[in-house]
Amino acid sequence: MTDNISEDALIESSDPAASAEYIQKYLEDKEQQLKALPDGASDLDRARINLDIAEAKVGITRGDEAWDLARTALDIFLADECWQEAVEACDVLYQSNQPASLVALAHGVWLAVTYPIDPQLTINMLGYVIDETPPSADGAAVAAITAHYIADIRGKENQRESLMFLTNEMVTNVAKAHSQVEDQEALSAWMEKLRLHDPADFLPKLALVLGALVPADQWWFDRDALRDRIPD
Repeated sequence: MTDNISEDALIESSDPAASAEYIQKYLEDKEQQLKALPDGASDLDRARINLDIAEAKVGITRGDEAWDLARTALDIFLADECWQEAVEACDVLYQSNQPASLVALAHGVWLAVTYPIDPQLTINMLGYVIDETPPSADGAAVAAITAHYIADIRGKENQRESLMFLTNEMVTNVAKAHSQVEDQEALSAWMEKLRLHDPADFLPKLALVLGALVPADQWWFDRDALRDRIPD
């Protein structure tokens, strides 16, 4: 996001009271920044601060308020073709733990895979799909191999190796949970059985996974129109 709350260690502090106090202070600072914006500030400038505010509210279990802010911000980011921030908004919407949070996750994954954003964020979003999928279901396998594919094609020189290691572990762990796969030979056979070697096979399967979360007539945006806006 434009200005994350802080390092993950602060959010996951062993002292919950200290962590909550820090997030509350961050929230107040961001609310002051929002009030200080000039009258002529753009909707995009406001959306960026509101997303930071929404993230903070998730951190102090005010998910309903976070949802409203992040949902409005998402539409602004989409209109301005700020794809990275649009996915970040979907991340906050998912973490807000509201009735439509899984719908938000599906939107975020679709955007994160479709557009060439930061691969780490894309992998994070696909990791949520794995978390939400029963171990015996194929959806987790599809999400894991997609994450590995994204790490391969988008990872920069200084991050590709670590991302590939991370996503390889994701695939291995999913295979073990899904089919008790324990060695490389069994892993290869498992991938062949589920047709996970070719993106032409597994990416359409990912679309089906997302379609199970969002009925065709309930998408928040026109996916065909957004595909036409993919940068060259």
